[in-house]
Amino acid sequence: MTGKELYRITETMTILSLKRSVLYEQLRSGRLRSVHVGRTRLVPAAAITDYIALLEREAAASAPFEVAS
Repeated sequence: MTGKELYRITETMTILSLKRSVLYEQLRSGRLRSVHVGRTRLVPAAAITDYIALLEREAAASAPFEVAS
């Protein structure tokens, strides 16, 4: 990320490599947080970091367990 604290939706789409509809679904479901400044919806940098961590936790939880031989 570029050191900014708040990102517009289009910037967040680029950072997370998500389409607009998917991003808005994540916002609606509460998996990704945002704030409003006037009529503008912005995504805090911390919310992006938290969302990536959530995805990593979910991926780790669904990964098959390795069996030691």
